[in-house]
Amino acid sequence: EIISALGLENQTLTTGAVCVYHNMIGPALEALDGAHLPVAAVSTGFPAGQTPMDLKLLEIEKSVAAGASEIDIVISREHALTGDWRSVYDEVKAYRKACGRAHMKTILATGELKTLRNVARASAVCMMAGADFIKTSTGKEPVNATLPVSLVMVRMIRDYHQRTGHYVGYKPAGGISTAKDALGYLFLIKEELGRRWLEPDLLRFGASSLLGDIERQLSHFVTGSYAASHRQAMP
Repeated sequence: EIISALGLENQTLTTGAVCVYHNMIGPALEALDGAHLPVAAVSTGFPAGQTPMDLKLLEIEKSVAAGASEIDIVISREHALTGDWRSVYDEVKAYRKACGRAHMKTILATGELKTLRNVARASAVCMMAGADFIKTSTGKEPVNATLPVSLVMVRMIRDYHQRTGHYVGYKPAGGISTAKDALGYLFLIKEELGRRWLEPDLLRFGASSLLGDIERQLSHFVTGSYAASHRQAMP
């Protein structure tokens, strides 16, 4: 009804990917059979990243073998907090190799990095190590995505692109629960990086509750009133 009123019947609207834990890759692929929707897997001891390095690499390899086309890895925050950027680089470089052809999204856990300077350095190091995306948060930290942190990260992406010609994607995650919240990030990214970074191969939102509010807002736009939660596919 809403899709018809908006004239979008002939368009396929989906999320950018479905992100799951390793053990859910198989069920996700089965459920999404024919949907042409990527399955992403969190890895490397998500969310804390406190498992041994050999197990982290094995987890990545097993997730790729199981069919995940995107891997979300977490950096070791202790290296960033102690200024050991060589270890951050070497770690992420090893993850990049283990991912093979799978896209790698690198989670910085910015809410635990203490300073914007650390956020900037972590962004640069992870991009140099081969990250396809840099992502703010696991969604489990006390502080997740914020606009000030996002400004730092997208400016580092811009600087990296200007210096190398490489396109690196951006993913704010955690705490973005309304369409109004999302618009702030879209404006920021368009102003700092340009329209190209509004495409799903370079921009994702890690916010499962956001989808429900987008549906609510579209319903309000069409009908003039907000629907009860039981009338929405995503409460």
